Amino acid sequence: MRRLILLFIALTSTTLLAQSPAQPDWAKLDDETMRHFRAILEMDTTDPPGGEKPVVDYLKQVLEAEGIPVQTFALEAHRPNLVARIKGNGKKRPLLLMGHTDTVNVDPKKWTHPPFAAVRDGGWVYGRGTVDDKDNVVATLMTMLMLKRLNVPLDRDVIFLAEAGEEGSTRVGIQFMANQHFDAIDAEFCYAEGGGVTRTGGVVKFARVQTVEKIPRAITVTAKGVAGHGSVPLESNALAHLGEAVGAIAAWTPPQRINETTAAYFKRLATVSSPEEAARYRDVLNPDPKISGPADAYLRKNEPSHWSMLRTSLSPTMIAGGYRTNVIPSEGTANIDTRLAPDEDPMKFLELVRQVVNDPQVDVSYGSRDSRPPTPTAKLDSDAFKALEANITKHYKAITLPTMSTGATDMAYLRQKGVQCYGIGPAADSEDGPKGFGAHSDQERILESELFRFVRFNWDAVLDLARAR
Repeated sequence: MRRLILLFIALTSTTLLAQSPAQPDWAKLDDETMRHFRAILEMDTTDPPGGEKPVVDYLKQVLEAEGIPVQTFALEAHRPNLVARIKGNGKKRPLLLMGHTDTVNVDPKKWTHPPFAAVRDGGWVYGRGTVDDKDNVVATLMTMLMLKRLNVPLDRDVIFLAEAGEEGSTRVGIQFMANQHFDAIDAEFCYAEGGGVTRTGGVVKFARVQTVEKIPRAITVTAKGVAGHGSVPLESNALAHLGEAVGAIAAWTPPQRINETTAAYFKRLATVSSPEEAARYRDVLNPDPKISGPADAYLRKNEPSHWSMLRTSLSPTMIAGGYRTNVIPSEGTANIDTRLAPDEDPMKFLELVRQVVNDPQVDVSYGSRDSRPPTPTAKLDSDAFKALEANITKHYKAITLPTMSTGATDMAYLRQKGVQCYGIGPAADSEDGPKGFGAHSDQERILESELFRFVRFNWDAVLDLARAR
C-alpha cells in the first residue's frame, strides 16, 4: 500500500508539472528584451518610403538561431513580411501574434532625443516606434523565444507575423498576406495592436481590448457656382455654399448606433468612474433621448473619443478652392473623414448627409474607398478574450473594457476572413498624450517597466490560450 501511495504521488506530481510549464527567468529576459527592443528601434523603418527589411533580417537571425523556422514573403524586396511558427499538436486551431515593423515619419528637429537612437532616460525609452508598434513586435519575439527554449507543449500552433506597411502601405503588408499567403497565417485567434492599458497619476485605471473597429470612408463635398470677379459678390459663390455645407456636417449629431462592445465598454467603465461620470456613462446608453441626450451632449464637448464610439463620425479634414484672390471660383471641394459604425448602411448614411446639407448647388458623394473592409465583432465570450481578461486582472489588477476602435487597424483584413482578433497594448500614462509623448508624437516613449510588464502579460496570455492541457 505504501508503494502504491508513493507511486500515485509521483504520477500526480508528474502530471501537474506537465500541466504547468516552467516559468522564464525574467531577470535575465528583461535585459534581453531591452537589447532586442533597442536594436529594432534604431532601424529607420518610416513609411513612407518604407524599408522594413533590416528589422525582418534581424528578427529572422534571432529566431533561426533558436531553431524556430522562419518564412519571408515580399511584394517588394525591401518591404518583406516575416512569418515564424512553433508547432503544436493540432488539437486546436492556431493563434496568430501580429506586430508591424514600419513606423510613421519624423521631423528630427522637433525631437529632444534622436528618434532612432533608442535613448534610455529616467526609466523611459525614447524613439519612433516605442509604442507603435515595435513594443508588440518585441513582446511577440520574446514570447516565441520562451516557448521554444522551454519546449512548452502546445495544443495549437503559435504564429508570429511581423508585417510591413501598416502605417500607409497595406498592399505590401496585411493585404498581400491575407490575399496571397493566408495559408501561412490562417488562425482561429489573433492578438495585435489596437488596445492598451491606461494609467493616471501612475495608477492603472483600466485596460482596453479592441474587439471591433469603425469603417473608414471618405465623403467628398463639391459645391459649384458661377465664376466671377471678386469685386462683385454673388449669391451662387461656390465657396460660400461649400462653407455652409461643411459647417452643417460638422455640427450634425448622427444617430447613436450602440453595439455589444460599446454597451459593455460604457457599463464596465461606469464601475471604475466617479459617481458623476458613472451616471453619465450609464445614461448615454439609455434608449430614452431625454436621459441619453444631456449625457451625449456632454461627451461631444468634453470626451469626443467616447462620443465617436457611439455613432458614425464625420470630421472635415481638407478644403480646396480658388486660384486668385480676385476671382470667385466656379467650384470648391471638401473632404470629410467618415468613420462608419460597423452596422451602418453606407448608402443610407450618405443620403442622411445629403439631407443635412440640403443644397442643390452641393454634391455629396463617397470619394475613394479606404482599403480596410467592414468586419464582424470579435466575441466577448471566446477563450482568447477570457485569457486576456484573466491576465489583465493578474498583471494589471484592472478591469477589462471591450473597445470599438474609432481608428482603423490591420486586424480588419483578418476579421473579414473569420479570424477572431483582439487588440492589446502596454500601459501608458493618460498625461503623456497631451504632453506630446504618445504614439505618432515628437517624443514617443515607453516606460521600461511597462515594456517588461507587457512582455510578461503577453507570455501568460499566450500560455493560457495555447499550451497543451
